[in-house]
Amino acid sequence: VQLQASGGGLVQAGGSLRVSCAASEPTFSTYDIGWFRQAPGKERESVARISRDGRSKWLSDSAKGRFTISRDNAKNTVTLQMNSLKPEDTAIYYCAAGRGSYRTQFWGQGTQVTVSS
Repeated sequence: VQLQASGGGLVQAGGSLRVSCAASEPTFSTYDIGWFRQAPGKERESVARISRDGRSKWLSDSAKGRFTISRDNAKNTVTLQMNSLKPEDTAIYYCAAGRGSYRTQFWGQGTQVTVSS
């Protein structure tokens, strides 16, 4: 499945951004989707994950209380709503699709999120 991440941008601290992960293939709904981020000089880290049916969600400790993950399988889209953004949220955000224990079978190209202080 080919993933397309979009919606990044520049925002001031405390602001909000929404990033989306979309695919054209109908098999998108059969994959769990995860959001990851990588800041300059740091390792890629997992931020959020949602099951194929949208019933199971996971957020990293840094995302809890600020980020929300959701999906619309009719539109083949997973959205990460990010509120109360902090400068440390600055990173390239990637989405990945996987099944079972293989959570990163396919990667999107990434979208830049920059939070200014």
